[in-house]
Amino acid sequence: MSTETKITPRAQDYNQWYLDVIAAAQLADYAPVKGCMVIRPDGYAIWENIQRVLDGMFKDTGHQNAYFPLLIPESFFKKEAQHVEGFAPECAVVTHGGGEKLEEPLYLRPTSETIIWSMFRSWISSHRDLPLLINQWANVVRWEMRTRLFLRTTEFLWQEGHTAHASDAEAEEECRRMLEVYRVFAEEHMAIPVIPGRKSEKEKFAGALRTYSIEAMMQDGRALQAGTSHHLGQNFAKAFDVTFQDEKGQRQLVWATSWGVSTRLIGALIMAHSDDKGLVLPPRLASRQVAIVPIPGKQADPERMTGEARRLADELGLGRAVVVDDRPNLSPGAKYHYWEQHGVPLRLELGPRDLEKQQVVLVRRDTGEKRSLPRGGLREAVRQELEAMQREMFEKARAFRESRTYSVDTEEQFRKTIEEPGGFLRAHYCGDTECEVRIQNETKATVRCIPLDAPAEKGRCPFCGKESGRRAIFAKAY
Repeated sequence: MSTETKITPRAQDYNQWYLDVIAAAQLADYAPVKGCMVIRPDGYAIWENIQRVLDGMFKDTGHQNAYFPLLIPESFFKKEAQHVEGFAPECAVVTHGGGEKLEEPLYLRPTSETIIWSMFRSWISSHRDLPLLINQWANVVRWEMRTRLFLRTTEFLWQEGHTAHASDAEAEEECRRMLEVYRVFAEEHMAIPVIPGRKSEKEKFAGALRTYSIEAMMQDGRALQAGTSHHLGQNFAKAFDVTFQDEKGQRQLVWATSWGVSTRLIGALIMAHSDDKGLVLPPRLASRQVAIVPIPGKQADPERMTGEARRLADELGLGRAVVVDDRPNLSPGAKYHYWEQHGVPLRLELGPRDLEKQQVVLVRRDTGEKRSLPRGGLREAVRQELEAMQREMFEKARAFRESRTYSVDTEEQFRKTIEEPGGFLRAHYCGDTECEVRIQNETKATVRCIPLDAPAEKGRCPFCGKESGRRAIFAKAY
C-alpha cells in the first residue's frame, strides 16, 4: 500500500491538486470507459455516509424509496418538449438488443421524470392518493464532453426525489422543504455553508416552472451547485395524462416536483476543506474518525504496543470508526503521512512513554494541532474534539466565503473582481436571458442563484442598465 503519492500545491495548480488528493486518498480511479470513474472503497464509504444521512432525512419528511428502470423508451422523452430539448445532447441511446435492432430506441436515463410519471398515471386516481412522495437512489448517464472525477462524469450516482401534489402551493412547499433539507445537510454534515436561491430562467431545469439550488464556494473561489429542487408545475402531468379526482368530484391535473444531489458532493468535500497534505473530511461523514498509531520504540515489545492500541480503540466506543494501524512494514512517520492523505479527522499516537504516563498524543487533521491527553476520560475528550472539529470546519469555510464575497455595481467592477480576486459577486440582475448570455460569454460568470433571503433593493444591471429589484449571486462555476 503506497504512501508516496505526491500532491501538487493548490497555489501552483488547483485542478491538478484536486486530482492528486483523490489519488492520494484512494477515492477513485479513471475507468476503462472514457468519461467514467471507478469509485474505490474509501470513496464509496463517503457516499454511503452521505446516503445514510440523507435517506433518514428524506424518510423523516415522509418520502419512500422505490426503483425504476435504467432504460427509458424514446417516445417518453418526446412527450415533454422542453425536457427532450434540454437533455437530448447528453443522452446515450440503445438501438440494438439481443443481436437485433430495437423497434424503439431506449435511452439510458439521464433523469427519470418521464418513466416515473408514466407509472404515476396508474398509481394516482383520487385526491386520497396525494401527495405521492417517492425517492430513488440510482445511477444515471449523461454523455459529458469534458469530465472530471466526481464533479462531472458520464455515469454517476445520485438520488432523485419525485413527488405529486394536489395544488401549486403544495408543490411549491415541497420544493422549498427539500431545498432546506439539502441546506441543513450541507451545513451540518458536510460543514459547507451554502446559499439557497432560485435559478434564473436560463439556468432552470429543462421542463420546470422554477428551479431552486444551494450554491457553495470552493477554495479557488468558484461556485459549485450542490443540490437542486425543481417545481415542475403540471408539464409532466399533461404529457402523461396524470389526473386525480378532487374533493368536488372534478378531474384535475397533478402538480409535480423533483429534486436531487449526486456524487459531486464528494468533490465538494474535497475542494471545500482539503489542503496540500491531502484529504480533510468533516467527522460526521468520515467512515474512519480516529486512527491509532502504536509506536513500539527501541525497547518496547511491538505486540504489547499493538495490544494496548487495540484496548484503547475499544475504550473509545466508536466501533468501526476507529482503525489501529499495526502494519509492521511502515515507520510511524509513514503512517502519519498515510492517514493525513486519507483525511482521518483524529490521529492518536501511543508510545512507551505515553503508556508510563497513562496518556495519548492527539493530532487534529484540519489544524495539525498536537497535544497530550490523559487516558482517563479520553472517550469523552475524543467525542468533544470531533464535535469541535465539525463546527470549526464549518466556521472556517463560512469565513472564507464571506471574505471572497463582493458587492459590485458597475460593469468595470464586475469584470475586474470576477478575474481578481474572484469569488461570489453580489450584483443587480435584470432577469433578461440575452443579458445573462452576454455576461457569461464575456466574463465566464453565471447567475448562480437569486438568494431566497435577498432583500428588495432597487438598482440597475451593471451590463445593460435595466432596472433590477434585487441582487443575484454571480460566479465562475464548476
